[in-house]
Amino acid sequence: MAFYFSNLILQTASINDKFVTQLATVLLSIKLNTQAQEFNVYVLQKEKLKRTEDLERVCKQLGMNYFPIKVNDQLFSKAPVTDRYPTTIYYRLLAHCLLPQDLHKILYLDADVLCINDLSSLYETSLEGYLYASAIHTNLTNTTEVINKIRLQNFDADGYYNSGVLLMNLDTIRKKVKDTDIFNYIRTHTLLLPDQDVLNALYGRYIKSVPDQLYNFDTRKGGIYETISFGEWTTDWVMRNTVILHYCGRDKPWLPTKNSGRYTALYKNYFQMTNKLISAALLLPPEEVN
Repeated sequence: MAFYFSNLILQTASINDKFVTQLATVLLSIKLNTQAQEFNVYVLQKEKLKRTEDLERVCKQLGMNYFPIKVNDQLFSKAPVTDRYPTTIYYRLLAHCLLPQDLHKILYLDADVLCINDLSSLYETSLEGYLYASAIHTNLTNTTEVINKIRLQNFDADGYYNSGVLLMNLDTIRKKVKDTDIFNYIRTHTLLLPDQDVLNALYGRYIKSVPDQLYNFDTRKGGIYETISFGEWTTDWVMRNTVILHYCGRDKPWLPTKNSGRYTALYKNYFQMTNKLISAALLLPPEEVN
């Protein structure tokens, strides 16, 4: 089935100019692997990026519509804000307030992901009766599963959801997700992963599970995936079937470190293509960028 229309929201923990190339890498990987006819890309940011023109030119070259969303910190005047809990932790949780009200469904992506197959199946996932769709790294984190349930008191949820890839049912979220509930929870609890903990604690039972091996593949755990699937989810299987690779953890593949994970070279290839795309876009005046 043709993937006709996609709304994407991209954000890192705190959008700034250091992540423009990473954002562009995500977009390039989506464009190369997804047969959509239109992409609307919404980027949440605390202030206008100095490299806005770079991102605009890249989006134009990729045939994507770029919509920067500048977030007004006054929206969080009643929120508990500290060095540990900056306003940016609320962006993902309150995206339904920050985005245009005529949007009904959107796919949120962190900037440390790579799309290697068509996003259609994820975006077209039915959200009837749910607020979100997300993946649980269940078989990778069994030792912490019980701890998370006790810690967050969300025994009705299937598990602990990773919020780096999040399909959002905006109409239903606007009815059920309240900023005061989120602020109160953060104010009264000690959190390890603030926005992800809140998502699981308050709304875990309203999240539809999607397979992590397809839509939120933790690239650090390739060997474990292969083991728990009894040898089925090999690298070749991943390349044919997995839609989203998620480069979780501190050792990001764009950093000049000894990161030798089996999927690092793949990311570096896309990152290199993105840098070339940005360079090519900068050589053209805006009216000539196609």
